[in-house]
Amino acid sequence: MDRENGDGDIEGGGGDDGFRSGGKYRPVLANDRAVLEMSSIDPGSASSSASAFTDIPPNLRKVKTSLRGSSDAKEGNASHQQQPNGSQQQESKLELFGFDSLVNILGLKSMTGEQAAQPSSPRDGEDISITAGLPKPAAPKLGTMMGVFIPCIQSILGIIYYIRFSWIVGMAGVGQTLLLVSLCGACTFLTSISLSAIATNGAMKGGGPYYLIGRALGPEVGVSIGLCFFLGNAVAGALYVLGAVETFLKAVPAAGIFREAVTQVNGTAVAQPIESPSSHDLQIYGIVLTILLCFIVFGGVKMINRVAPAFLIPVLFSVICIFLGIFAARKDHPIEGITGLNSQTFRDNWSSDYQKTNEAGIPQPDGSVTWDFNSLVGLFFPAVTGIMAGSNRSSSLKDTQRSIPVGTLAATLATTCLYFVSLVLFGSVATREKLLTDRLLTATVAWPFPSLIKIGIILSTMGAALQSLTGAPRLLAAIANDDILPILNYFKAADGGEPHVATLFTAFLCIGCVVIGNLDLITPTVTMFFLLCYTGVNLSCFLLDLLDAPSWRPRWKFHHWSMSLVGALLCIVIMFLISWSFTVVSLALASLIYKYVSIKGKAGDWGDGFKSAYFQLALRSLRSLGASQVHPKNWYPIPLIFCRPWGKLPENVPCHPKLADFANCMKKKGRGMSIFVSILDGDYHERAEDAKTACKQLSTYIDYKNCEGVAEIVVAPNMSEGFRGIIQTMGLGNLKPNIVVMRYPEIWRKENLTEIPATFVGIINDCIVANKAVVIVKGLDEWPNEYQRQYGTIDLYWIVRDGGLMLLLSQLLLTKASFENCKIQVFCIAEDDGDAEGLKADVKKFLYDLRMQAEVFVITMKWDAQMEGGGGSPQDESSDAFNSAKQRIDDYLTQMKVRAQKEGTPLMADGKTVVVNEKQVEKFLYTTLKLNSIILRYSRMAAVVLVSLPPPPVSHPGYFYMEYMDLLLENVPRILIVRGYRRDVVTLFT
Repeated sequence: MDRENGDGDIEGGGGDDGFRSGGKYRPVLANDRAVLEMSSIDPGSASSSASAFTDIPPNLRKVKTSLRGSSDAKEGNASHQQQPNGSQQQESKLELFGFDSLVNILGLKSMTGEQAAQPSSPRDGEDISITAGLPKPAAPKLGTMMGVFIPCIQSILGIIYYIRFSWIVGMAGVGQTLLLVSLCGACTFLTSISLSAIATNGAMKGGGPYYLIGRALGPEVGVSIGLCFFLGNAVAGALYVLGAVETFLKAVPAAGIFREAVTQVNGTAVAQPIESPSSHDLQIYGIVLTILLCFIVFGGVKMINRVAPAFLIPVLFSVICIFLGIFAARKDHPIEGITGLNSQTFRDNWSSDYQKTNEAGIPQPDGSVTWDFNSLVGLFFPAVTGIMAGSNRSSSLKDTQRSIPVGTLAATLATTCLYFVSLVLFGSVATREKLLTDRLLTATVAWPFPSLIKIGIILSTMGAALQSLTGAPRLLAAIANDDILPILNYFKAADGGEPHVATLFTAFLCIGCVVIGNLDLITPTVTMFFLLCYTGVNLSCFLLDLLDAPSWRPRWKFHHWSMSLVGALLCIVIMFLISWSFTVVSLALASLIYKYVSIKGKAGDWGDGFKSAYFQLALRSLRSLGASQVHPKNWYPIPLIFCRPWGKLPENVPCHPKLADFANCMKKKGRGMSIFVSILDGDYHERAEDAKTACKQLSTYIDYKNCEGVAEIVVAPNMSEGFRGIIQTMGLGNLKPNIVVMRYPEIWRKENLTEIPATFVGIINDCIVANKAVVIVKGLDEWPNEYQRQYGTIDLYWIVRDGGLMLLLSQLLLTKASFENCKIQVFCIAEDDGDAEGLKADVKKFLYDLRMQAEVFVITMKWDAQMEGGGGSPQDESSDAFNSAKQRIDDYLTQMKVRAQKEGTPLMADGKTVVVNEKQVEKFLYTTLKLNSIILRYSRMAAVVLVSLPPPPVSHPGYFYMEYMDLLLENVPRILIVRGYRRDVVTLFT
């Protein structure tokens, strides 16, 4: 309950949150708790600080394209006089444009990409130069052969081909192995097509597929898939290390420390002992080899580039020896099981023969491992991975847009053809028993130097392991350098430096996998992580190709979104074929990382495809909505929040702290959009930068208050002109704001703000003309937040037809935690007792059809005989307020008449001619007084009161209307004055 004290200050009722119960009403001050809470917000905490540009190195600030002012132009002209004649002549030709020449800004070297490194993850609000994103070149530059093709070949041709492929042919048969290679080859081929398209759509930086996926699908997806790809590379390093150690122990059995395992061969006439290396030997030698490789990696890129070519010659030589040995093999070959190229052997090996084996892959009747086609897919797929080896070296390539597609596709097709030819030859040269029991069949059939094949296998697998241990740390460092996850800051590496911390972490992961010691258990894990990465690449290309944004202009033309979609689906199918449990675990891990990045990660805008998709979806949705009226069932409130029309707020507080709380109360479950607008007085050219700063502060406020909305700042000569422009142009189609929300100017008389009445009336009239609903909040300082529970009632004084807006707002209030314990009461005003019962029945039926629970009261407003006769004054407890308002109006009217007589003009107010009917003014005062008395009588304990907003009388000054409104709202602590517009927002029908 409010009252007026002797000093004219209004004393407020309940409420807390920094407002003392029963204290005097006052405007929001700088030391208020809510204001201090708002002013302490970091302007860039939600959408990247506007001051983030201060973190850019000075040499980057110099390359910004900026419009010169007059003073800058004078300084520039002075400096140009000191330049050579040619430069001066060049500058004078471009002086008309008012911008610096591109050559002067960037320099000829910068036009080719040779400038300082840009931030790898641009934030909202940064000023990005027009060359942002170009990679910093590194020496030496590599071509297609050495930079892409050879690394891909070296990564693809690894341990699986040498010691597992012949075993797969024996287990699955030639027919199913053809299907297996076709399935995996199609997956990698389609992924290479997608990779080629994305890689040729612009310059690439470090990070390989992570960089591509992150810039296409957003930082959250990029980091989640990138970390999984990092784990896949680290585990793949252990796979190659174990393969090299197993080959070494097979070649040199005496090197084994522990006793080798002996297995009886299944299916042979005479059981033959087959020896396999001890798992402890694999672990010990694997750890030692991993440590040695890490020392090479710590030596840097130069040492890696010197060592890596040494692994290439054994690979090529071993492949040649294998083919020579197969063609030279004869039926009478002394080695048992080698039949030479024989059609009968090919037919015998065509069908599958899945058997149980031990953990080492040796057939056993009671083996613990059961094999089928799905498990072989998981075992073989690492043999086709490695297509990303070239993209991982993007920063070292001369021409990424040429080398990556040509080298990657050439390596993919070459290795796929090699697999097709090899499986046919393996199926024709040896019996099934030999294929299943001789794990080093490639060395057995090789000619002329079988022992060199084992050395080649060891060196090739060591080279593949070296590539994994080299690429994985750089991938992790690239993710850390993007500064998305603070937890990864330990793995950051300076530009051009070596990621030593990331290398140590990768080495520990690799050693952990080596300790497991089982090759066949590790390969499915690697498969899942690589397939996740390939799926991300395909989905990235699919999304970018389908959206076809103006920036999507890849040089690689042989692609289509359908191919990328098939590639992504094929990757997912292969994942579930291998193991649905591993698939679920890998997807769950990626989802957890995604969720963690979404919560803990720093916001970044990389211009990803999802943003483009949202934009196009919004455009299509907007077009589908059309410009016609929305059906009441689909009507949503789109409030236009007028932030600072009046009232005093500190300059660093962009909006009243409670306006966002009230805006959230107008939405059901947070759904809907709010538009927060503020008007800056002045000239647009002079205050454009102030408007940008204010817009960033207002956006930060919206994000801080967890309100779905956008911020807009308008510069106008005055508030009235600014609002008139906003109300006409804000929004698009049916997404234009339909409700104007503002604070009631409670302090206009106390602060002697004489310009408020005309502005306030002008805004209401503009809303009526523009057919916008209006909600005016009195008692905004005491509006409850989500943690302040309200009890009592929500009282509606339904006086005029408003399309059901007042009823809908009351229902929306009930959906909020602060008002969920309240009940709705509807008060209808009747002028005659005979109409009361019928009106009450009609309103109850109407509310029942609208599915709204409310108690209905009908109140008859009885007029005094004196007022009906045109004279006298009310005789009740509020007569003092009535008399005071009438006296102020009389004084204002007297001043108007004196001024009009002095100037010889008709009565003028608010810049226009007015006609004052004193009897009508007194009647309006009496009407508002009676309504105020009814509200105070029935709604003293109400949590909030809603009352219809009377339109401003046409011929009355704005000062008079403010007196009417003050009298209507006198001593009501928290009230919403609502005016609907010419349409229904609720419907009776389903």
